[in-house]
Parts: sequence; C-alpha cells; structure tokens
Amino acid sequence: MHLNIVLIEPQIPNNTGNIGRLCVATQCHLHLVKPMGFEITDSRVKRAGLDYWPDLELTMYDSFEEWYSQVTNPNRVFFFSARATTSLYSLEFQEGDWLVFGKEADGLGPELLSRFEDQCLTIPFPGKVRSFNLANSVAMVLGETMRQSQI
Repeated sequence: MHLNIVLIEPQIPNNTGNIGRLCVATQCHLHLVKPMGFEITDSRVKRAGLDYWPDLELTMYDSFEEWYSQVTNPNRVFFFSARATTSLYSLEFQEGDWLVFGKEADGLGPELLSRFEDQCLTIPFPGKVRSFNLANSVAMVLGETMRQSQI
C-alpha cells in the first residue's frame, strides 16, 4: 500500500534518516515540512538511512500550508498525537493516505489538533510514558497499515 508520511518540522536527523529508510522499505513517499532542526545533507540523516537514501521518494515544503495545498483528498489526512483520543486501530487505511507526525519535542501544535480534530489518531499504550519516539511511532503505524493490507 503506497502511503504518504509527513513530518512537520522534524528536529532530529537520526529519526528522519530512520524514517526515510522505513519509507524505502515500505514504498512510502516521505514529505518534510520546514523549518527543520538540521540540513538534509547532515551526515546523521544519511547514516541512519544508510545507502537507501538515494532510493527515497522525498518532497520538501517550506510550510504546512504549502504542503496541505497539494493534498488532493483532505479527508484522507490523519494526524498522529499522544493527545488524540481515537485509536489508530479504529481506522481502515487506504492507498494514498497521508500520515502526519509532529516534531519530536512538542508533537503537533494545538492549533493543528483543533483544526483537524476529527482526523487525529493516537497509538494507544498502557505504560507510563508520555509518547513514543518519532521513528518508532511511524514504524508502528506503518506496521498496522501493512497488517491491514496483508503484506
């Protein structure tokens, strides 16, 4: 299932590199929305993505609105947050869906969460943590999409 992974203002190059590698492995398109906490030429990004980085389908945007303006079906955009109440397991993912993740330190801002309240999902967890690592979160969500599509 071809999906779009969107990172809003990522801050840690190693996470983005790992997510890039995951996107190559799962045939997903990675979308990065600036500002970012690093340069895409950063060796840590490429080291985490290893030699797969040249195979990555990558698009970069200067702002959230620039990215969002090119989304053809806004109903298939899903925002992931530890502050959301709807479980990702309640959704049936579809080809071409947009899976949006916030920056490592703060996640998605309250303005986005309120603007897209009906499209916010969470990864449920019973333990005593506030949230998951960004790269781990993307991996968990993609794992669920693969399970649903029987890959």
